Amino acid sequence: MGVRAGRADGCDYGRAKAVSGAQAKFLTGNLTGHIITMSLTSAVGFLALFVVDLADMLFISMLGIDELAAAVGFAGTILFMTTSISIGMAIAGGAMVAKSLGENQPERATELLTHVMIVGVAFAVVFASTIYVNLEQLTALIGAKGQTQELAIAYLKILIPTMPVLLIGIVASAALRSHGAARLAMMVTIVAGVVNAILDPIFIFVLDMGLEGAAWASVISRFAVAATALWYIIRRYGGFTGLSFGAIGRDLAPIAAIAVPAMLANVAAPIGGAYVTRAVAEFGEAAVAGMAIIGRVTPIAFALIFAMSGSIGPIIGQNFGAGKHDRVRGAFNSSMVLIVVYVIPVVIVLHFLRAPIADMFKAQGVARDLIFLFCGPLSLAWIFNGVIFIGNAAYNNLGHPFYSTWVNWGRNTLGIVPFVYFGAQIWGAEGVLIGQMAGGIFAAIISFIMAQRLMRKAEANQIVNPKKPAFAAHQRAFNILHHRR
Repeated sequence: MGVRAGRADGCDYGRAKAVSGAQAKFLTGNLTGHIITMSLTSAVGFLALFVVDLADMLFISMLGIDELAAAVGFAGTILFMTTSISIGMAIAGGAMVAKSLGENQPERATELLTHVMIVGVAFAVVFASTIYVNLEQLTALIGAKGQTQELAIAYLKILIPTMPVLLIGIVASAALRSHGAARLAMMVTIVAGVVNAILDPIFIFVLDMGLEGAAWASVISRFAVAATALWYIIRRYGGFTGLSFGAIGRDLAPIAAIAVPAMLANVAAPIGGAYVTRAVAEFGEAAVAGMAIIGRVTPIAFALIFAMSGSIGPIIGQNFGAGKHDRVRGAFNSSMVLIVVYVIPVVIVLHFLRAPIADMFKAQGVARDLIFLFCGPLSLAWIFNGVIFIGNAAYNNLGHPFYSTWVNWGRNTLGIVPFVYFGAQIWGAEGVLIGQMAGGIFAAIISFIMAQRLMRKAEANQIVNPKKPAFAAHQRAFNILHHRR
């Protein structure tokens, strides 16, 4: 990472590709078409990972030990936090690269990606170390006990040290999407999914490594993500700039202006999830296992929503950087329509598949009840989650990343705690799930209103002048966020 990569076959291949392939591609063409193309290709990649994640849970359920599925549920809550931090840094990298491309500054985009990557890896090392030495306290905090806690800790001790590797892969993939290279970003996740899918049964069953085998398969998959994403960045988009501590110091403020609120916003979800896990743990390990299964089914069923949240950002960012505010609003509104069009048929399919899904995991009792509850009209609430996701992408790419922090923390505190608490009191374990889903409705309404106001401010040139150099624009955004608000 310390040198600029890209020479191939005796010529400056990387630099040529950077110049020819780094131009902003979302400034023209049909917006809905761009969103669909980016989202579908991203969704295919996400599905490769999510299906493997679901297979993990299926293989573990086949071992016939109840504590294993619950342990994965508890561990998943902690891993969600580390992944959210990585995604927060990727949001910063993706937004800054997209905006620089929109300003027709591909060299600056490469420099910013380099600095985001270095800062992110340094932060990931510190954060992962902190999590690692506090695993016992953290798992106890979310309700893990006895053998289930021991299994969760053993699983986490294998995966937590690879957080910096995961961050590299996620940030590089976000940069590929910002360049409009949706298919390359898709290939990154497909490679990771294939690696995990091949190694899972070998490690879990053939080598008889059980839960730890699943963890080691995921470790190797993370290295595959990072290696593949870096390969594409180096070969297609000029690699990275040379190491300069002065340049990194100069960019630290604009990076922090997006990364800090984005990470805070993303951490809100695992914090809220930790409360949900602790609440449902009061109803036994079967309830925790049921929620863990739902956690694996959800991203498969709603993969396009997850993909759209990552795909809309570069489209908004490039057009904002170019001052094309009508296309910013058009992209946002098209996303709202696509969310509704997608979620309704998915909910219908889930309703008819709820029994096969429960049978596949041999779910009984409260675990089966939770699966049946989710795979019905309740999952229509994912329309509102989608609104929140798209709103966050708009905030992060329009120079107001702290908006996503406020919305996400509101969603995962006021939109989780009282709803889950009273839901549990009234309906038990099912009330926990009902409360978790219901709280998102109010947060989505607020998020939508805030996004509309922000786009109006952008159209009135009340945010930043997108014609300014990228550093100046982000520095100004940083000043506005931290001194005027």
